[in-house]
Amino acid sequence: MRLQAEQINAIKQEAECFFGTSAQVWLFGSRVDDSAKGGDVDLYVHTMSRDADQLAAARLSFLARLKRRLGDRKIDLVVHRAGSESLPVYELARKTGVML
Repeated sequence: MRLQAEQINAIKQEAECFFGTSAQVWLFGSRVDDSAKGGDVDLYVHTMSRDADQLAAARLSFLARLKRRLGDRKIDLVVHRAGSESLPVYELARKTGVML
């Protein structure tokens, strides 16, 4: 996994702040591959929150704060709220990713 410990901690802290203590976060995509170079940070968050409006605001705030903490890098975020339809990208993230 090509993230430093302080980057992982920042991601986990911000996810807890904006998506709740029960939120689970996975890193997936090229950053999981130690032999790859570069690439954006692909994150998957599973949250128990069901309020779509609240999650939309939380998503934007999470990304803004995380960019300040990690620096100006591309961050892709997929949020799966409890009780919503499961999409292929969710399965891909859980299957190929690493839970932080």
